[in-house]
Amino acid sequence: MYNLIMKFTKPLIKGKLIKRYKRFFTDINLNGKTVTAHCPNTGSMKGLLEKDNEVFLLKHNNPKRKLKYGLEIIKARKNFVGVNTHLANKIVNHALVNNLIKELANCSSIKPEVFFNKETRFDFMVEKNKQKTFIEVKNVTLFRDKNTAEFPDAITTRGSKHLLTLIDAIKKGYKTYLIFLVQIQNMKHFKIAKDIDNEYYENYLTAKKAGVNFLAYRCKISSKEIFVDKKIEIIDE
Repeated sequence: MYNLIMKFTKPLIKGKLIKRYKRFFTDINLNGKTVTAHCPNTGSMKGLLEKDNEVFLLKHNNPKRKLKYGLEIIKARKNFVGVNTHLANKIVNHALVNNLIKELANCSSIKPEVFFNKETRFDFMVEKNKQKTFIEVKNVTLFRDKNTAEFPDAITTRGSKHLLTLIDAIKKGYKTYLIFLVQIQNMKHFKIAKDIDNEYYENYLTAKKAGVNFLAYRCKISSKEIFVDKKIEIIDE
């Protein structure tokens, strides 16, 4: 499906969005024919689901799949947006391996999905100069103005829990990072959408004060490839 340099292994197929329903389904107009594609994003996808938005699908050859098309990219307000949340950790793993995130460059080990305790598993644990660091990744697809990406796009109790657990990890001697992976073209800034989830915003401020490191990195997105491109500023309001 994807290779190690984060290129799509097959050309994506362009269509037009008709509707999304039951969270996991999207009806797509492909050259006048309606097909149903799997939606690999359980979030609200706020601001992305306008009828006739351009979309890009990946066609799967696996005969066991119920739906042979998967939704990968939506073009919303002139910006490509990567909507496959399952791809986020692969993008960050690629970035860590290739030293595209300067704050986490040259790690001696990179381990995905490592348990911190019985209840919480973080997306990565890396090691550098004998310092172990937990990394949590949040996929970002919300933008309400042309320059600023935002998270979350709906209330996230799970997200707040992760922030508090990152603080616990600091108390036990680990370094911690939360990476907001902005899968949206052309964004210059990032901020917490406190009008959507004020509790998450308050926990973000608490975590920041406790020493959790926050980064926002924007992706370069096309119908051929997707990878970490540039660090963008986090705005605290």
